[in-house]
Amino acid sequence: MNDQILSETIEALLVARNPRQMQTARAALRPGYYRRAAALLRDLKGTVLIGTGFPVGDTFETDGPVGAIALYQGLEALGAQPVIACARPLADAMAADYRILPLACEPADGGEQAAISWLEANTPAAVISIERPGRTADGRYYNMRGEDISSRCGVFDPFLTRAKCPTIGIGDGGNEIGMGKIADAIAALDIRVAVTSCDELLVADVSNWGAYGLLAFLGLWSERDLLGAFSPLATLHYLSERGSVDGVTRENTLTEDGMPPTEGDAVIGEIRRLTGFLHN
Repeated sequence: MNDQILSETIEALLVARNPRQMQTARAALRPGYYRRAAALLRDLKGTVLIGTGFPVGDTFETDGPVGAIALYQGLEALGAQPVIACARPLADAMAADYRILPLACEPADGGEQAAISWLEANTPAAVISIERPGRTADGRYYNMRGEDISSRCGVFDPFLTRAKCPTIGIGDGGNEIGMGKIADAIAALDIRVAVTSCDELLVADVSNWGAYGLLAFLGLWSERDLLGAFSPLATLHYLSERGSVDGVTRENTLTEDGMPPTEGDAVIGEIRRLTGFLHN
């Protein structure tokens, strides 16, 4: 199949379960968004900033960091220099193993100057947000339960709005950075919709899976099985040992949004079959 058909097939696959109505979000996007987003990352050799981390109580959830790690490993294997941006405690938990940019919580200027300074100093080739809380119309941040999490989530929106490079947002509910691109179309969902937009928005039933859709094309074009070496379960173990919780159950389990890692494995397996890296 050609790349456009492959993208549309992956887009349907990634919202097939539809627990949070992302089929509605998909319908609002021009088909081929995974292909287009991956094309923004093709052959990049410079810095790629990957924002993630959704607070749950005084810790962080598994959805987002798993996908960020998958992207980090895949992009690094292709010659880029990824950096993960997140707030504490996730920033501290991952600092020994990854290049980390700690994000401040509720800076007085909304994080504008910190973003401008970092972007000017590092000139990233792309900025990606995966399961990052997005600002709402009132300037605050909310979780899926409507609770104000502004004091704990860190500020990443300005890194996209001030970027002079391509920006990609990945989300699974409507309150994530990037969802401002289709805010009107998802206004009826039971969520405080984020207003921050991006160049290309990717949706999935679990945001982590959006990373796999991107890596599908990057692997296909580079003729490298980038997903074959990635293990959602091993990554969940890594995060769990550092205090992660499932964002739905709020428990320290090896799950993502209430789903076992076998669901993520199944998605990866199907994507690898679609791209010719896995044969039945």
